[in-house]
Amino acid sequence: MRILTLLFLVGAALSACVPLTPAAPTAPTAQIAPTAAPAPTAAPLIPLTFMAGYKPQANLPFVGAYVAKEKGYFADNGLDVAIEHSPGRGEHVQLLVAGKVQVTTMDAATVLQRRADPGLPVVAIALIGQRGQQAFAALAGSGLKTPKDWEGRTVGYKGTPPPDLYALLSAAGADVNKVNLVNVGFDPRVLSEGQVDVYPLFKSNEPFLLRSWGHDLVLWDAADYGVPTLGLTYVASEDYLRDHADVLARFLRAALQGIAYAAEHPDEAVEIVLRYAGPETNREHMLYMLTTELKDAASQHGYGWQSAEQWQALANLLVQFQALPADVDPKAAFTTAVWEAAQR
Repeated sequence: MRILTLLFLVGAALSACVPLTPAAPTAPTAQIAPTAAPAPTAAPLIPLTFMAGYKPQANLPFVGAYVAKEKGYFADNGLDVAIEHSPGRGEHVQLLVAGKVQVTTMDAATVLQRRADPGLPVVAIALIGQRGQQAFAALAGSGLKTPKDWEGRTVGYKGTPPPDLYALLSAAGADVNKVNLVNVGFDPRVLSEGQVDVYPLFKSNEPFLLRSWGHDLVLWDAADYGVPTLGLTYVASEDYLRDHADVLARFLRAALQGIAYAAEHPDEAVEIVLRYAGPETNREHMLYMLTTELKDAASQHGYGWQSAEQWQALANLLVQFQALPADVDPKAAFTTAVWEAAQR
């Protein structure tokens, strides 16, 4: 045992005196690249269906959606918007209430009337037409200068006499009992063929047709006589508004951006309209429709603005001429919250 201990101590002493030889170099180890963080996944676009209230054409709320779709404004706001069109028999409102469609278009007066009967839960989220869609026309050679001159003449209406017709006659000092009112439907040839002296027309549509047939016109707009009229709105259901207000704000932000773009680039906007309406559609007719509705959409507050005063005045007019029950609350028919959120 003593011998082993001695040998161990000698070996330890020698190792302390001999410098260590560096180890032979080894092959470099392969560098392991740091694991790259996965690229952020884009949030999926939220699906939404917009159904225009009529066939494809250059009505301004339609154009706002068309341009927003084609220019990518909907996608920029996180939406995948499908655009559909109503055949024009009220299907768009039925589908909206049923939850099959999330946004559609309705005339402001119709919003109030449908809320009253049959009690549909529809709410305007933006007012695009700051003035009504309808006016009244006579041939330039008729000799009619003001609505007072309609006394003793035949004046047409579509479906039922609208309140703005009575209000216009009253504002001009005409006696409605001296005016022959007749239902003329939707064919402006009844004016050009002399079946009526005054024809009710959609301002952005039928004047173009009549003038294209070679007729000069005199037009009367009830709003010019102080009659409160409003036009087309973007509409949602109460349920969807309650549960998806943020989605509606995204939609409206993009659609209003589309309207603003169309105002700056009307020719390009019409080309976009033709992608939906078809190449057989008269381009000049669509341009006339767009420019006419842009004028009626102008507001110092911006496109889509609406107020309680506007809706109350319209409701008062409808009640006055028995087109709306007196107990309808116009404040429930619209909301400014979506428009305000869209501005942000």
